[in-house]
Amino acid sequence: MFVTVPVYRRAMSEEATNGKVSPSPSPQLTQPAPTVEMGQMAINESSKITFLDQFRAFSKFGDTKSDGKHITLSQSDKWMKQAKVIDKKITTTDTGIHFKKFKALKISYGDYNKFLDDLAKTRKVDLEEIKKKMINCGSPGVTQVTAGKAASAVERLTDTSKYTGTHKERFDASGKGKGIAGRKNIVDESGYVTGYQNKDTYPAAH
Repeated sequence: MFVTVPVYRRAMSEEATNGKVSPSPSPQLTQPAPTVEMGQMAINESSKITFLDQFRAFSKFGDTKSDGKHITLSQSDKWMKQAKVIDKKITTTDTGIHFKKFKALKISYGDYNKFLDDLAKTRKVDLEEIKKKMINCGSPGVTQVTAGKAASAVERLTDTSKYTGTHKERFDASGKGKGIAGRKNIVDESGYVTGYQNKDTYPAAH
């Protein structure tokens, strides 16, 4: 009885016998996502934010009905505080005085630029520096925590001398952790009364 061997199997057997094995085609490797390029794109995208973009964003801050074309004194002050423009040189009193010159509760983008120009000249502050800070302060409501503030917060939380209650018992006077002794009540089975000062001072004969 004859068994028919498929041609392709026979060819493979012959190659194996002769010591020649055709390399199998290598699978196509999936290229990794260009994370560096994507990161650069994100940076470029954030750098494209303009002063007008920020004006529109902050003019809608806290006002769902705003069309982004006019800004109030309150919204302006929030923007300038977030950008750290309001400081010792420029106060909310200054912004209030210059804003009220327009005799309106809301002013347009064009008038707002005039407001900043007038404010900068009066307070002798660089206008471009003000605008730069206001562009780079982030979205409305974003609080930027500096390294100094973060470090002081961590220092406060890790100061064992300020711990109270059961947490205080976990550390000795130097601030070093007591380990399990600070977390569990270990029973003294030596036979001495708690607080006895002369433990282990008598000879073994007694």
